[in-house]
Amino acid sequence: MSPRRTSTEAPVVSDELFAPVGNEVELCYQTFGDPDGEPLLLVMGLGGPMNWWDTELCLRLASAGFHVVRYDNRDTGRSTRIRARVTRGQLVRAFGGRRTRAPYSMSDLAGDAVALMDHLGWDSAHVAGISMGGMIVQTVAIEHPTRVRSLTSIMSTTGRRTVGWQDPRIIPALLAPRKAGRESYVATSVAFWAVIGSPAWPASPERLAERAGETFDRGYSANGTMRHMLAVLEQPDRTQRLRSLRVPALVVHGTADKMVHLSGGRSTAAAIPGAELLTVDGMGHDLPPELFDTFVEAIARTADRA
Repeated sequence: MSPRRTSTEAPVVSDELFAPVGNEVELCYQTFGDPDGEPLLLVMGLGGPMNWWDTELCLRLASAGFHVVRYDNRDTGRSTRIRARVTRGQLVRAFGGRRTRAPYSMSDLAGDAVALMDHLGWDSAHVAGISMGGMIVQTVAIEHPTRVRSLTSIMSTTGRRTVGWQDPRIIPALLAPRKAGRESYVATSVAFWAVIGSPAWPASPERLAERAGETFDRGYSANGTMRHMLAVLEQPDRTQRLRSLRVPALVVHGTADKMVHLSGGRSTAAAIPGAELLTVDGMGHDLPPELFDTFVEAIARTADRA
């Protein structure tokens, strides 16, 4: 493995591309930087398409010597929609701890990530995931250990019900029916992210509205988000299997996260041998631009441990 080579030149950015990953699923993805750089796969969270990985952050990671790939998970953006219905009743039962049948599992979502790596010709890669994306990359590391060079889990958790819980005050908003249409989606998104975002670095309503509009225009599926939610609720507790990992790992979590309590990050770091825990005061369930340099430096530091 060659060392990372930083660059002062503007990274090359690809068009949006498509990769068939099996089981009639096709993923939309985009690359940043030199193909000879260290491969870095970015995995987004619940209901989140790849544009939730801010372009500027991707460019900074590419300048730090990574060949960056971000992608739309199934049921988001321009990737495949799964034909299966999930009801709010199922979600309520799952919230209450009752078993129900999810259309796909965390292992299936991890399999999508590995299949995308196959498509890219990557034998292994550094992987970084946010929220549900953190659950996905943890699962990749557990189930496909030879494919992971380093692991970064951001504002995520282990799957254990007693850690990483949601603030009860936001659960009604998570389960509330959504009105159709772009205007309603943007307004609802701005209000929700204002609640779960970072109180120390609040995003402007204009920035939140711009991202929400882009998200809707690229393809939003309320049913897809519900399928994501059920996959999260039905995930297993990975704590014991995380103890078997032998990979450089970084866990990032904000102290003000209402979506995934800080205990989720602490438990993840405690479970992975040698993991670094980076807690950020005043950070919520988002990635403030003011912290981009911090994230890049931490991800690079973890990759260099490989």
